[in-house]
Amino acid sequence: MIGIGVSILALTGAFTALPAMLDRSGLHLPFKDEKSPVFAALPPGIPLEQRHLQPIPMSVRTVMAKAGMKSADPVLIRIFKAENELEIWKKGADGRFSLLKTWPICSWSGELGRKRREGDRQSPEGFYTLTKTSLNPRSAYYLSFNLGFPNSLERSLGYTGSALMVHGACRSVGCFAMTDGGINEIYPLVRDALDAGQQTIQVQAFPFRMHARNMAVNASGPDLAFWLNLKEGYDHFEATRREPTVASCGGRYVFNARSTVPLEPAKPCPSLVVSPDILAAVAKYRAGDEADFTKVAVDVAPSWRRWLTRLGASL
Repeated sequence: MIGIGVSILALTGAFTALPAMLDRSGLHLPFKDEKSPVFAALPPGIPLEQRHLQPIPMSVRTVMAKAGMKSADPVLIRIFKAENELEIWKKGADGRFSLLKTWPICSWSGELGRKRREGDRQSPEGFYTLTKTSLNPRSAYYLSFNLGFPNSLERSLGYTGSALMVHGACRSVGCFAMTDGGINEIYPLVRDALDAGQQTIQVQAFPFRMHARNMAVNASGPDLAFWLNLKEGYDHFEATRREPTVASCGGRYVFNARSTVPLEPAKPCPSLVVSPDILAAVAKYRAGDEADFTKVAVDVAPSWRRWLTRLGASL
């Protein structure tokens, strides 16, 4: 007998037969038939060679103004493969990030799971850092910026690859391809934040939105152990709305961790300390997330299963 607070994996079986009730994940449906007009987003009167200098489009500036955001405010980017979405978040005066806008990803390649080697046609998953040198204003794909794959953890694991970009033109071989109109909005947001003094921009690339329901649906996925590690960073951001500090040791990411010795990706993790406030916020977020998942499990399961669950019986 166990309580209703069952683990994510314990409830997996109750949901695999109910895909219509869950977020669609584990599959990606890039818009392969969409034909993105080359440079169609370029405003009249802007020479092609100056496309990287055009201002943030009015459509985005209007959204920022309504939310009290400025172009100089720091940004953070999140990418979700299964949902085909890229988000840009803006940092407020209180240090917390708020969502500015979500763009559809026109195309990405490969399957769910991380990129490991040059030529595997996988789009990457992980935590990456943009700087001014990441920007590619003369891209063959309208405009682009380099994610920085492989990062230090990936290099320590022997992963190889280069020029993994977010770009326009709606064609992808390992990159995240937007429409020209999409990258025309995203690129100047990144550029202006960097020009205003933001030294680095964090990019979080996930296989799917990593809440409890999607973790259950993908429990038999090809990269579960790695995804559980990514979920730690996802949870830290969801719980605090602050950019998590990201390091690596023992072949994995660690988040918001302090240590008396430098962390190295290929070496075992030393003793790590995380702020009690952050740990409490993450624990609260996870409890709510799993409670929502459990409630859905009870509400949509057959009546006999709901009855057993409410009695605390094992599923």
